[in-house]
Amino acid sequence: MPAADKEIEVPETIETSRLILRKPRLEDAREMFEAYASDPEVTRYLTWLTHTSVEQTRDYLQRAIAGWEKSDTFTWVITLKPACELIGSIDIRLEANANIGYVLSRRFWNRGYMTEAVEALIRWALTRDDIFRAWAVCDVENLASVRVLEKAGMEREGILRRWIVLPNRSGRPRDCVCYSKVK
Repeated sequence: MPAADKEIEVPETIETSRLILRKPRLEDAREMFEAYASDPEVTRYLTWLTHTSVEQTRDYLQRAIAGWEKSDTFTWVITLKPACELIGSIDIRLEANANIGYVLSRRFWNRGYMTEAVEALIRWALTRDDIFRAWAVCDVENLASVRVLEKAGMEREGILRRWIVLPNRSGRPRDCVCYSKVK
């Protein structure tokens, strides 16, 4: 587990061949809301309800920025080069391992962008001396996310029964597939 008294050095920007992952700003609220946070199709497998107002998205961004200050959850918005159009977000929760979550605007599905972003975070996490495992879960019915995790080089570990509540699907915990990459 990362030492609580030791400051974690996390890059505010991560660049890939087609993407720039950067620390979020409150000014991203409108673009994020319009790109994906208000889209029920995009949010159906997420742990938060579809946003109905820009204020909800701004509240989320405040929590994401606070995660950086607390050094427990680090969120990046995903922007597409060269115009820096906001197309999604990705986060990593550092515990004794690196737990990854993500979301992508529907307009950008099936182009390999999320795989590229997940690969970049896995590479960064597994270069740290205190992280030996990067992992993620997705709903058993979320086949697109399964493909992302597999293409990013993660291995399927199994099914976590009744693991997580996805409020846009059900108020009851749902089964998730667990994937990881270890060093």
